[in-house]
Amino acid sequence: MRIGLFIPCYIDQMYPHVGMAMVRVLRRFGVTDLHFPEGQTCCGQPMANTGCTDAAAPLAKRFLDVFEPYDYVVGPSGSCVAMVRHHYDDLLGDRARLEATKKKTFELCEFLTDVIGVETVEGRFPHRVGLHNGCHGLRELRLGQDTERVGPAFNKTRKLLEGLDGITLCELSRPDECCGFGGTFAVSEEAVSCLMGLDRLADHSQAGVEVLTAGDMSCLMHLDGLIRRQKMPIRIMHIAEILDAATTEAAAKPVGEAAVGIGGRR
Repeated sequence: MRIGLFIPCYIDQMYPHVGMAMVRVLRRFGVTDLHFPEGQTCCGQPMANTGCTDAAAPLAKRFLDVFEPYDYVVGPSGSCVAMVRHHYDDLLGDRARLEATKKKTFELCEFLTDVIGVETVEGRFPHRVGLHNGCHGLRELRLGQDTERVGPAFNKTRKLLEGLDGITLCELSRPDECCGFGGTFAVSEEAVSCLMGLDRLADHSQAGVEVLTAGDMSCLMHLDGLIRRQKMPIRIMHIAEILDAATTEAAAKPVGEAAVGIGGRR
């Protein structure tokens, strides 16, 4: 299958190593036809969340144009994928093209579990890990069961982590509470945002977490800022980084930028 790598703007600019870790993880599971279309831009989520839908609509159309040639679109961000799957309906009128794009756009963990059928990940990660369940991934993409719904427990991200040797998944008192980031909310309501983030970190701290992970680098960026200011002994790692680091072979063979697929350039 031909994969278009959907790399959120904040990962592209500040955490490119997360995108490269995702590439190595996908290749480990036999997904090798990977392309990074350089014509991609922001998905429009910040503008849409702020109510500036007229500004977000051209970016949504751009997304459809850029990723239309690919069999699947995979991104390391639940919130950005949720934007495409759940909020482009309000921005675009071309329903046929939109539905086709929505059906093939996946967050990394759900692509691994739901599309290529990964049951367990072999590797070693001997650390105490706290899993932050991002709101968009949990409640819109249904990557896991949230506490406000009645139903069987499941969590696709946790399932991938559970198979790693040596890992201890710490139990939180509030496993699906918002971290307080919320995109532009963290700017307009910074005091509330920071207090929410500190509450989440207190929960992870009391559980003895060494490494805090999530499927959204935006949540981790917010929490990492608070961790550094509070001088807490917790480090952050995106789920792709943990899955990558857990495999000695993957860690020993870093993939350079050229390996991402020259054919995907525009």
